Amino acid sequence: MREKLNDNPLAQAALVGVLLIAAAVFLLGGMGGGGAEEEGGEEGGGAISVAAPVEAGSPTDLPPPGTGVGAPPPLPSAVTSAYEAGDTVVLLFVRDGGIDDRRVHGAVDSASSLPGVVTFVVPASRIADYAAIAQGADVNRVPALVVLSPKGVDHGIPQASVHYGFQSFESVEQAVIDAGYKGRTLPYHP
Repeated sequence: MREKLNDNPLAQAALVGVLLIAAAVFLLGGMGGGGAEEEGGEEGGGAISVAAPVEAGSPTDLPPPGTGVGAPPPLPSAVTSAYEAGDTVVLLFVRDGGIDDRRVHGAVDSASSLPGVVTFVVPASRIADYAAIAQGADVNRVPALVVLSPKGVDHGIPQASVHYGFQSFESVEQAVIDAGYKGRTLPYHP
């Protein structure tokens, strides 16, 4: 039988097809059911109420940020105040003792002299204090330069860009300029 399968491509295709159908039945067979238990009552005679499903695209009430289960802690007040004032917030997450971290720290310090820019240098050991930004921007290594757009540019919905590795003053300055850009953007077509 093995020789027949090895020599006949039609038999091989038929076997693969049968295996795919069996796998589909196995995987999709357990997805249904479970609805009968929801309709019955409890032992005490009380009924279980089932919430109506929410239609796609309909608004839902969400808890305020930082209050739900598993929510990150609130940001430090200095960061929140700078964002609310309409400044461009520049966060640099660094590892103590890193060579490139030290150099980027110098570039970010120089950027603090730019108008409307507030800078924060955060050691990697304190990144949890900034989890709302670090998780939202998907920071996954240091040094990480995170630039938040000013509140007036992003219409109250914070936008961030992340730049990893060594950054010169010029690249930090360009990231700040990009964050404050209010013009239209054109799509890229190669």
